[in-house]
Amino acid sequence: MSGHPWPLFDLRLRTPHLELRLPTDDDLIELMHLGREGVVEEGQIFFAVPWHALPSPAFERQFLQHWWASRGSWNPAHWNLGLAVVAGGRPIGVQDLMARNFAIRKTVVTASWLGRAFQGRGYGTEMRAAVLALAFDGLGAERAESGYFEGNAASAHVSAKIGYVDDGEEIWAVGGQRTVERRLRVDRQTWKRDLVPVTIDGLGPCLKLFGVGDLDATEWAPF
Repeated sequence: MSGHPWPLFDLRLRTPHLELRLPTDDDLIELMHLGREGVVEEGQIFFAVPWHALPSPAFERQFLQHWWASRGSWNPAHWNLGLAVVAGGRPIGVQDLMARNFAIRKTVVTASWLGRAFQGRGYGTEMRAAVLALAFDGLGAERAESGYFEGNAASAHVSAKIGYVDDGEEIWAVGGQRTVERRLRVDRQTWKRDLVPVTIDGLGPCLKLFGVGDLDATEWAPF
């Protein structure tokens, strides 16, 4: 067998300033410290689950356990690709691409965060463009969904630039507060493919793990 036994570790998405890849445990430690330093202004609600607000050491332990659990629960019908966003050789944030029954629904969902020191530099646009290129051009997705909580102007701006349109709203209870999430969608015909150049390496051996093609018993045999 050539390449990594878990081929997602060989997957690379590259934009002019970023590389997106599956994080190693050393990367997770760096991301953990970055998240602990702060992702949003105090009092702002940008996430349905306010993971960034947990006290230490619960924050650090839950952060790592979340990533390990996500990796360990991967299934071609139910997956969450959590990628480290790397600039200048160091992780600066996270970009998620998620799907449920992708082979049938052809729909993905994105979510992301950047360390505060790296916000406002255009990285948010590049990292979103990277996973949309993976979804639409690499996996054959037909639709991508996202959303932002009221007050998250940066996320709204990134979505608008790439071609998302309004898809209604959802009401959440976050920390005991009623919070409105603006839902968005974009499809393969309307996303701004040429906004950011993206290259994808190492995708071929991963395709069946995303539900693109059928895995036989030699490729996928859960214990």
